[in-house]
Amino acid sequence: MVGAGFGGIAVAAELLRHGMADVTLLEAASGPGGTWLHNRYPGAACDVPSHLYSYSFAQRASWAHVFSHQEEILRYARETADALGITPRIVTDTTVTSCTWDDSTRTWTVRSRRTGSEGEVEEERVADAVVLATGQLDKPALPAVAGLDDFAGRSFHSARWDDGYDLRGKRVAVIGTGASATQLVPEIAPLVGHLTVFQRTGNWFLPRRDRPMPAFLNRAMRWPWARRAWRRLLHHGIELLTLCIRHPRTFGRVGALLSAAHMRRQLPDPGLRRKAWPDYPFGCKRVLLSSDFLPALRRPNVELVTDGIARMTPKGPLTEDGRLHEVDCVIHATGFRTNTFMLPMEVRGADGRSIRDVWAEGARAHLGIMVPGFPSLFLMYGPNTNTSGGSILFFLEAQAAYVRRALELVRGAGAAALDVRPEVEEAGLRALRARFEGTAWQSCSSWYRTPDGRNVANWPGYMGEYAAQTRRPASAEFRFIPSRAR
Repeated sequence: MVGAGFGGIAVAAELLRHGMADVTLLEAASGPGGTWLHNRYPGAACDVPSHLYSYSFAQRASWAHVFSHQEEILRYARETADALGITPRIVTDTTVTSCTWDDSTRTWTVRSRRTGSEGEVEEERVADAVVLATGQLDKPALPAVAGLDDFAGRSFHSARWDDGYDLRGKRVAVIGTGASATQLVPEIAPLVGHLTVFQRTGNWFLPRRDRPMPAFLNRAMRWPWARRAWRRLLHHGIELLTLCIRHPRTFGRVGALLSAAHMRRQLPDPGLRRKAWPDYPFGCKRVLLSSDFLPALRRPNVELVTDGIARMTPKGPLTEDGRLHEVDCVIHATGFRTNTFMLPMEVRGADGRSIRDVWAEGARAHLGIMVPGFPSLFLMYGPNTNTSGGSILFFLEAQAAYVRRALELVRGAGAAALDVRPEVEEAGLRALRARFEGTAWQSCSSWYRTPDGRNVANWPGYMGEYAAQTRRPASAEFRFIPSRAR
């Protein structure tokens, strides 16, 4: 298994609970936690309520906040891995470079580099099945701006926060106004001398009041039945956001009105409101939850800039209106290269075919989990499994159960591996693309899309629909590869 974030932990937990004990997790970082280990910027938190952004099989009786902060989420991931016996199976500081299927032995060879006191060591492991739990939020994306390396001051990505740099009193530029910027800008604005926020597109916002978990709720959550009921209520409540996205002309208008009312209250100045306002339909991009980002833009030491950045200079960004913004520090809050998934890792399946070639026109996978021609290779948080408002942990649990059931089919058939049939993947992708018709996602001209117009990131339906489709992988969907040549 490659990766020990929430996806890797979910699969390991599922396999161990069902007696599949030969599990190893290879993790590039110094410990488990995935994106919550790397994203340590000020204000880092989840925008899904804590009782839903957690495993159904490892529910906590109490949380510190309604929307958990990074430290508590990372602690939860590590405590869960410890409690379920997963931690001793994690090999840290190990970067997987390639996974290669051997047609003769019907096994995978996994090559990696481990960094230790003796330096870098090349390692090789053989596996019957491989789970790529690298996710979509592991490779920071830098803006496509000329001259980034010309800047003479300090610069870093929000996902690789520079803890040693003191922002107090500095002139700081934040490039981007997505989820990370929405959380970090209110935290650093009172500290810096001047903050310039560069926005490419505005966002739709709904309220998120960052408050401690009410004591009465934590008391009630001591009962397992209460945790299950509360989690179910949160699940259906969040599905309402997908309802708005799936039906933009009806429910979507309600969502837009609620968002607009919230934004107007927080941006009383018409000029600033016009600059921050989104120019696309509600739900086209992920709706952000925040009650403090827009007020932060009103601070006297904060400026919102909507002119595009022409290039970076040694002194700071030069915008297309000819204005030079001199700063001491540039923070790139520009998200991740989500559509590359496990790449640049080399993955070769049957007949030595590279997944790079298979994905030359964009990533694709059956249910976001399996790719034809790559036997017993499973993806976690793969193509078209991103959620627009729900909990990704819900998706990860569904995928983990699918992996376990697929491996049980292999064992039941006495086979070496199983390979999803190409016609099954194609039929599923046609149905998936049809689900985008008439939704808010359809109106997004370029976000998350391949050159031929396919959306390769989002799941175009409800969380419950995904769980239903992944619940029972059928033998007829696969080609079983015998243990030895006949």
